[in-house]
Amino acid sequence: MNILATQQNSENYILDESDRKIISVTQTGLPLTLHPYNDVAEQTGLDVNEVISRMKNMTDQGIIRRSGVVPNHYKLGFKSNGMSVWHVQEEKITQSGEKVGALDFVSHCYQRPQFLPEWPYNLFAMVHGKTHDEVHEKVKKIADLLAGDNLAHQVLFSTRILKKTGLRI
Repeated sequence: MNILATQQNSENYILDESDRKIISVTQTGLPLTLHPYNDVAEQTGLDVNEVISRMKNMTDQGIIRRSGVVPNHYKLGFKSNGMSVWHVQEEKITQSGEKVGALDFVSHCYQRPQFLPEWPYNLFAMVHGKTHDEVHEKVKKIADLLAGDNLAHQVLFSTRILKKTGLRI
């Protein structure tokens, strides 16, 4: 499980030594065990309830943005990764994004600015598949879902794996 940290909403929050220990131990992810918070407590020398309370507080303060499972889709056999890009009318972007983002085969969906006339795409949705054909089939489902709201789209396939990491201290 990855812990992503940010400092956007945390101007008034001061990290003390215990917070820093927790971040240091979890910045590459929570231990993949039955009781990860117990493991963090043991590694930091803190009580497990204090670890949980501090992590909740840091989340509430915006120090930790979110905690969640980040699967390695390559190890799961999903070696074809396509960023589908969509040109959707601005007044329909939120509604379209919610529809697309709710699909179980879309790992993330977000709005980006257009750079007209060269780049009309304003809605991005990542689709993973075992083959390019599988990704294209899933993108077709998105196109069908968006119907007339889809003014244009493309699929941009990944050519290499980039390491994703959060804040490190």
